[in-house]
Amino acid sequence: MSSALTDLFPLPIVQAPMAGGVSVPKLAAAVCEAGGLGFLAAGYKTADGMYQEIKQLRSLTGRPFGVNLFMPQPEYADPAAVDVYAHQLAGEATWYEAELGDPESGRDDGYETKLAVLRDNPVPVVSFHFGVPHREVIDTLHRVGTFVLATATTPDEARAVERAGADAVIAQGVEAGGHQGTHRDVPDTDGSGLGLLTLVAQIREAVGIPIVAAGGIMRGGQIAAVLAAGAAAAQLGTAFLATHESGAHALHKQALTNPLFVRTELTRAFSGRPARGLVNRFLREHGPYAPAAYPEIHHLTSPLRKAAAKAGDAQGMALWAGQGHRLARELPAGRLTEVLAGELAAARTALSGGGLPGGGLR
Repeated sequence: MSSALTDLFPLPIVQAPMAGGVSVPKLAAAVCEAGGLGFLAAGYKTADGMYQEIKQLRSLTGRPFGVNLFMPQPEYADPAAVDVYAHQLAGEATWYEAELGDPESGRDDGYETKLAVLRDNPVPVVSFHFGVPHREVIDTLHRVGTFVLATATTPDEARAVERAGADAVIAQGVEAGGHQGTHRDVPDTDGSGLGLLTLVAQIREAVGIPIVAAGGIMRGGQIAAVLAAGAAAAQLGTAFLATHESGAHALHKQALTNPLFVRTELTRAFSGRPARGLVNRFLREHGPYAPAAYPEIHHLTSPLRKAAAKAGDAQGMALWAGQGHRLARELPAGRLTEVLAGELAAARTALSGGGLPGGGLR
């Protein structure tokens, strides 16, 4: 499906915005230069920090790119539950010789200031996570020439994205690494969310705007599958996390294919909101007790996660990863984009010929 949005980039490949220092300008630039759509993650950055990264990215590529914002979160946390969890983490603080963070460090992530920057210094694409902005916000971005996307994890959420006037919806399957972009205040962690292909098919029947499919995609054949299901493009995060340009910690990159980390799980352990990561000691020990309190728990555990990374202890880090993490390839981001494009072309040829790569039917 062609649209004004997908006409911005030659390949139906979008590099997911991964907050926490992963989606750095050189990663986004490499994907853009290879024909995909690179993204910066403004989450957990100041408005000026976001602006400086935009300037740096523009110095690296003249091609269209995107910036992702987190929606402000409502106050639904139980302060007593946060206090109890802080007591449970006291041993972690002692072990890593770190102080727990202040859970009341802010909940809007500088949303309004970042929007003001993006209106004054327009970028080609802006996406939103953890909800959908008001139509007035989207209208102001449209007036400066920006395309707008928002994440949905259900058909109802996709309808809300369309009603708000967004140009496309990011259909995020339960397989996706990192935070689920559900619009609900207190989302579940039981893994009952829709798988990507089912979600794309249901959203395709629910809305008329283009779909960007996200969740566990690691190979060009999977991109072909979501395009065949009705998506206009595929968004890949974990696949790009292991690339040379990724800003992810070296231990995080290594963990994707390390046999010590055999599976992923949705957890509130690190942030108070469901996010898929590799199962490590911290997730196993604290996941069952972490309250629904985002961003309070994110702020609370932030110093612990930083201390674990500094100590070289992957068992205390938030190792966000999708279900396809074992298929990660350590390549330059531009080369990975080219490889994915080649696999996509081969898969499409095979499908049009009635078979699959390798000769014959399976």
